[in-house]
Amino acid sequence: MGTTTVDCCATQLIDGDGVFNVSGLDNFIKTSNMAACGLSYAVVAIMGPQSSGKSTLMNHLFNTSFREMDAFRGRSQTTKGIWMAKCTGIEPCTIAMDLEGTDGRERGEDDTAFEKQSALFALAVSDIVLINMWCHDIGREQAANKPLLKTVFQVMMRLFSPRKTTLLFVIRDKTKTPLENLEPILREDIQKIWDAVPKPQAHVHTPLSEFFNVEVTALSSYEDKEDKFKEEVAQLRQRFYHSIAPGGLAGDRRGVVPASAFSISAQHIWKVIRENKDLDLPAHKVMVATVRCEEIANEKLDLLRSDKGWLELEEAVQVGPVQGFGEALSSIIDTYFSLYDEETIFFDEAVRKAKRKQLESNALDIVHPAYTTMIGLLRSKALDDFKAKLDQSLNNGEGFASSVQTLTHSILLGFDKGSADASVRQANWGASKLRDKLRRDIDSHALFVRDAKLLEITTNFEKQLAKALAEPVESLFEAGGKDTWLSVRRLLKRETEAAVSEFLDRIAGFELDEETVEKMQQGLRDYARKLVENKAREEAGKVLIRMKDRFSTVFNHDNDSLPRVWTGNEDIRAITKDARSASLKLLSDMAAIRLDEKPDQIDRVLQLSLINKTSAATSTQYTDKEASVDPLASSTWEEVSPGDVLISPVQCKSLWRQFQGETEYTITQAIAAQEAYKRNNNWLPPAWTIVAMAIFGFNEFMMLLKNPLLILGLFVAYLLGKALWVQMDVAGEFRHGTLPGLLSISSKVFPTVMNLLKRLAEEAQGNPAPEATEQHRSDSQIFKSQVQTPDSVSSSISNSALSSVGSSNDDSEFSTTNLLQRQRTNVSEAES
Repeated sequence: MGTTTVDCCATQLIDGDGVFNVSGLDNFIKTSNMAACGLSYAVVAIMGPQSSGKSTLMNHLFNTSFREMDAFRGRSQTTKGIWMAKCTGIEPCTIAMDLEGTDGRERGEDDTAFEKQSALFALAVSDIVLINMWCHDIGREQAANKPLLKTVFQVMMRLFSPRKTTLLFVIRDKTKTPLENLEPILREDIQKIWDAVPKPQAHVHTPLSEFFNVEVTALSSYEDKEDKFKEEVAQLRQRFYHSIAPGGLAGDRRGVVPASAFSISAQHIWKVIRENKDLDLPAHKVMVATVRCEEIANEKLDLLRSDKGWLELEEAVQVGPVQGFGEALSSIIDTYFSLYDEETIFFDEAVRKAKRKQLESNALDIVHPAYTTMIGLLRSKALDDFKAKLDQSLNNGEGFASSVQTLTHSILLGFDKGSADASVRQANWGASKLRDKLRRDIDSHALFVRDAKLLEITTNFEKQLAKALAEPVESLFEAGGKDTWLSVRRLLKRETEAAVSEFLDRIAGFELDEETVEKMQQGLRDYARKLVENKAREEAGKVLIRMKDRFSTVFNHDNDSLPRVWTGNEDIRAITKDARSASLKLLSDMAAIRLDEKPDQIDRVLQLSLINKTSAATSTQYTDKEASVDPLASSTWEEVSPGDVLISPVQCKSLWRQFQGETEYTITQAIAAQEAYKRNNNWLPPAWTIVAMAIFGFNEFMMLLKNPLLILGLFVAYLLGKALWVQMDVAGEFRHGTLPGLLSISSKVFPTVMNLLKRLAEEAQGNPAPEATEQHRSDSQIFKSQVQTPDSVSSSISNSALSSVGSSNDDSEFSTTNLLQRQRTNVSEAES
């Protein structure tokens, strides 16, 4: 049952107050896909007394979901108005309609109008009508809906064109009386009602079978014999399969409307029924004229739609504009209007004229899309011509404003001629709206082209300014000259004025108003200024790197830009101050934007606060209050707009502190290199030591002079010691530290002494070994290298200092603890 929920879902078509549910019906047709059925559908309605089990019968017969009466709550009205649902499992598509029961106490005895109207509606739209009646009511005068059937039979012939409807009488709760005995009685009652109904003259002798197929069936009690009831309902269900086929249960189906038009048909039928409560028909003459004139008008419309000349014209206009379109179309329309007038001349004049107006309106509705297409093509062609000619004029170097004015006039004139040729005589269609739209489109395109050209020109000049300013400004900031911002301002003014002057020449042909021109050139100036400001902000973010680079350059190079060699004669303090001053100049330049030539005290404050702290405290230019307050303890600079601040005073102080920490290692390396150079080039003891040795060692010296053997022994000892020194490379061993040097030398003393003794013995025999000769040369070279050791040590220390400065510049996160450790290591190496 899950797949049939949507199909069998009941929808209220007409509520109890007679309001037609248009949206509900449309939604029902959409969800049940009824519109796709064409003419292959059937409508089955059921009517009968209230609480007679109509909804129960429909639910079992068609698997619908109409609301059923709750027997435990008593007999009362369950179905209000008219409900409908799609039957499931039956071909073709079958729509079930459940009508409100008659003779209900809720509406009272006198209010039978809705009952009659709903019954009449059901007979009008249904192919099969089930009359639900109790078995015990057969033969009774006031039972089986006899009064209602009388009214229905009478108005059925007058309101609608005759159509044969099947009346299926369902006898409920059948007794032991056979159906063969009950059916003749029921048919006799129905015939009596038909004979008693007043009929038009044309149908006085028309039998009931001309309008209705009467069928009778009987069902057992649902409450007492439920299984039997379901079995009989299943058999009855088989009769509804293929009900619209020839010989099926449905009638002849004359005048049936397609399923897609069912909604409109049902609305119209209900509207007629509701508006004619007394069931009066319109005058016969007016009705015939209305129907016939409408048929003729529809016939002419069909001929117009299939007219060969019209079809060719319609097809041609889809390709492009057609010459003489209006005259040709007017002639075709006149032909069918004349034919209509000839065929309707004898009908009611008011109806004839009304239908002719409707024919004119419908005919013009048919041809109007082609006319609209024609005018649209003229407008599109005119607009395309304007675009092409405007581009051509601009490519030829003509002025923009003059080209637009000339082309607009000529294009609109051509459009007016084309629209006059396409006009239709029978219609009062004007092309003024499309002409106004064309004019707006032309103006819009001209404005678009103007804006695009101006944007292109502006973009080109902005690129030109960016190329002329970006790299020079960056170079000026990196150089950090004496008047950096003055140079930047001059550069900005020179390049901006040159660009603006050329820009004004380029846009002269657009004939812009002064306000727009002023706004555009001001925008160009603002762009140039913004470019410089952004470049300044970008460089401000790299100021620490720039400062370290500047410090390294000044500190490690002399006035001739040659690398310094720390020989001990340089004034490191003065060099450090100069290098820091140069770096501070960069920080001062990047602290704020100075494009407005406003004076400020940034450089002076930074010098006094970061370089000359001592002199700042005693300077007569500062008061005691000023000396006690840190001028950098602020987020803004005096006399500088907050928007122009690039680096606040607090940030400057923090940057300077970081800068000092990262450049301190370079200074320490230079000092260490000087000290090492001094020690390596100073082999003599101090002068006072030499004097003391001469005084206190005079007796020993005289003793040596008196004892030549002792002098010879000392000389031999010296030579042996010197040989051992060179052979074991004592100075080289101690480069790695005192303890490692002692351990290494102690392990080499004995082998070296034995080697020397061996060579001495061989030389005494006059057979020096080749290895000994080579070893002697090697010792000589080692000795010479030892003589040159002080210079090499100094050079290595100097190079180490330079390399340490470079590494400091590249790594701004160098740890102070690591710096101190490296300082101690390098000093100890230099000392060794």
